[in-house]
Amino acid sequence: MSDQDKINLSQAPLLSHLIELRRRLLYCLALFMAVFVGCYLIAQPIYGFLMQPLVDLFGAESGRRMIYTGLHEAFLTYLKLSFFAALFITLPVILNQLWKFIAPGLYQSEQRPLRKVFLLTPVLFLAGAALAYYLVFPLAWKFFLGFETSVGETAIPVQLEARVSEYLGLVIQLVLAFGICFELPLVLYLLGEMGIVNSEGLVRGRRYAVVLIYAVAALVTPPDLISQIALGTPLLLLYEVAIVAIRRSERLRGRPQLGSAESQI
Repeated sequence: MSDQDKINLSQAPLLSHLIELRRRLLYCLALFMAVFVGCYLIAQPIYGFLMQPLVDLFGAESGRRMIYTGLHEAFLTYLKLSFFAALFITLPVILNQLWKFIAPGLYQSEQRPLRKVFLLTPVLFLAGAALAYYLVFPLAWKFFLGFETSVGETAIPVQLEARVSEYLGLVIQLVLAFGICFELPLVLYLLGEMGIVNSEGLVRGRRYAVVLIYAVAALVTPPDLISQIALGTPLLLLYEVAIVAIRRSERLRGRPQLGSAESQI
């Protein structure tokens, strides 16, 4: 076989992989665009769903309103909302396509932990988003509305007239913060499978993890203790879950933990 034939044979698998990657990317893009258009058509009901915690605090007959101060503001807000809603809906499909692309190139021992990560990523993100919507939104909105005043309290009443874009920005900030931070145990689990961290090391670093978790919670949430505590406390529980999962994985692999090895030395 000539050198040119060997080069052609080595290029053939790479070209087939690139063709498959292109096909899967086009499929994900087409699905995302279709869902994006569908979400834009129902953008107002979606926005109404996100406003419901605030409406519940105001009362259905309060006569309160949301405003926009630029001609294009509402349009761009609905586009932004449609984009994030479409990404949220199509995320499991995108992860599934990504998994189907990389799985054939992995060993069986490598597929097992990654399969768990791909399956649990949308589940944990949804759990974080649900916690933000059903627990944090009502408590945080009630806290912020506590700064309203009536005529008897101040010479001029202070009332909230939120802009649609600002409200959506705050909602997306909280949903993304909770959803992404809830991926913490999966990140630690992958690091454990790669041998970068182990259960004993995570146990020894627990005190530092507490400080770091609440520092991150303070950075990614609005400046109120309610949302910071509501994010930090579940993250501490998920940190402990990650320790248990890594310890179980170490036991199944029969890999000695670094702490026990050091004690033997």
